[in-house]
Amino acid sequence: MSLATVFITLIVVGVLLWLVNTYIPMDGKIKKILNIVVVVVVILWLLNGFGVFNGLRGVRASTQLPFLGAPAACLVS
Repeated sequence: MSLATVFITLIVVGVLLWLVNTYIPMDGKIKKILNIVVVVVVILWLLNGFGVFNGLRGVRASTQLPFLGAPAACLVS
């Protein structure tokens, strides 16, 4: 992703968000939620574009306790 593409996309998204906030009548709470959603999506897009998520593909979440060499009953005193 080139730097020019990033800047153009940020400018277009910013202008569109400004137009929506200025010319479409909405409740303030809805505007705030819309702004937060757009900002989060843009941040995730930028992180993905710069390859931050590529390093996270091998990370796995587990709810199991790691093996500590002792039975689980021995861990509780």
